[in-house]
Amino acid sequence: MNKRFENKHVIVTGGANGIGQEIARRFGLEGARLSIFDNNADALEKCISELIKNNTIVDGYCIDVSNQNDVQETVDRAENVQPIDVLVNNAGICLVTPFLNIEQEEWQRTLDVNLTGAFYVAQAVCRHMARRKRGVVIQTSSKNGLDGEFGHTHYNASKAGMILMTKTIAIELAHLGIRANAVCPGYTRSPINEEVDSDEFVEAFAERYIPYGRVGRLEDVAPLYLFLASDEASYITGQTFVIDGGQLAGQKPWPGLLDEITLI
Repeated sequence: MNKRFENKHVIVTGGANGIGQEIARRFGLEGARLSIFDNNADALEKCISELIKNNTIVDGYCIDVSNQNDVQETVDRAENVQPIDVLVNNAGICLVTPFLNIEQEEWQRTLDVNLTGAFYVAQAVCRHMARRKRGVVIQTSSKNGLDGEFGHTHYNASKAGMILMTKTIAIELAHLGIRANAVCPGYTRSPINEEVDSDEFVEAFAERYIPYGRVGRLEDVAPLYLFLASDEASYITGQTFVIDGGQLAGQKPWPGLLDEITLI
């Protein structure tokens, strides 16, 4: 296994479940020291245990990223363990409520975690990185940050904000050797949504919306984060990368039209 991140310290927020957990696992396999931030204590404990079994050096921090004081204190603790090289800003929540029914509390909580929390963590980490004039920030936005989806007004707004925040970080901090990019996954199958979405729903969703014919898997998404954090991506900053099986490329053709295509 390539050890691109040996002696590197990587923070993954929202790292105890789903995409974040798979990203953390991959960084660990490539030699990174990990700090996992998550607000689910039970999931965090389980994640840390699994990472240790893979001989990964890891610390877990149970934290709500929407609390700025806790974020600053926790980032400082992680920095004191070992200087931070990479931040994967992945923590987020997704509540599904039609626009006319969203209450102020739900709107605010979504923005507080997904956008403001990402700002708190990125700012705290980048202040340390700036002193060393090196570092990488990768922010998990979403396909929903680039187009609308019913029932996701607050989520869509927060993820769109992350994209522009990322671009601005990249512009402001490039002279300090800090790169920042955003990753926008589409529908990605994870243990969390497996509890909610039936196999029949997932199959129908892919059939209707995704040209590639299936939804994303965790292993489809995580490798991009490692590439963007690596020296191979040293000239890439301020960019937005979509991983969605072609969903945002345009409308899927109706089946009858596909039948009319002649292969040459």
